[in-house]
Amino acid sequence: MEGIRSLLDAFRGYGPLELVVELSLIWLVVWTILRFLRRSSGAGVIRGFAVLVIVFAIVLRLTGDENDTLARVRFLSDRVISLVAIMLVVVFQPELRQAMITLGQAKLFGRRPTARNAVVEAVADAVDFLAKSQFGAIIVFERRLGLESLMKNCVRIDATVDSRLLQAIFYPNNPLHDLAVVIRGERIVAAKVQLPLAPPGMVPSQLGSRHRAAVGVTLDSDCIVVVVSEENGRIRLAEQGELSPPIAKDRLAEELARRLGAPPQKPAEPRLEETA
Repeated sequence: MEGIRSLLDAFRGYGPLELVVELSLIWLVVWTILRFLRRSSGAGVIRGFAVLVIVFAIVLRLTGDENDTLARVRFLSDRVISLVAIMLVVVFQPELRQAMITLGQAKLFGRRPTARNAVVEAVADAVDFLAKSQFGAIIVFERRLGLESLMKNCVRIDATVDSRLLQAIFYPNNPLHDLAVVIRGERIVAAKVQLPLAPPGMVPSQLGSRHRAAVGVTLDSDCIVVVVSEENGRIRLAEQGELSPPIAKDRLAEELARRLGAPPQKPAEPRLEETA
């Protein structure tokens, strides 16, 4: 009871408006962090650590003053919490790095529409060539949730998105033509990226592992994937665990621009190629 009374006394020093503003700011920060982490691979671990640290800290603060028998325990707990904070920064460095990338990609600092359109046109031109030649391809557009965890054993590229480069990467005799290419912003950041496969049954049985990989990576990310069939050259898009019907080559640029220019949402059904 003494601890609860001390906590209430601490709040009495605040005016009602000041208290509302501070609590609102705290809630906004917490909500923003949870929103970013909701589909991150480390979200569950981070939330678990956060809950344990918060509960531990509240219990210790409510157990009495600095002169009671738990003073040494509280002293150690403060050090443990500091160590946990350092450990989280080290262990979850990729997630924190992606948070900074996400901040940089916000609308205030976002890429110009002309730059995005140039990327879309380059990809559409490359896919048109690949589809006509029936060269299989998987091109992943990274968005708010990063794919760094999938790029541990890939080949790093870091090159401007260029139609001829994409064509060369997916040319059958190229050592990089297997697996996927990842595009981040206006750069091709990696090739030969291994993607997780979607569970059996999510992709029609007549489609192979390339399409399963395209769908699989969208189950835990907000990315958009362009996949070209090696068997018939048909083009499809994968987003949020759904694979589109075949898309006509001359409609790909428009469909990509529409999806990349808006927040992630359930994809609308694109126009189908005639299958006469």
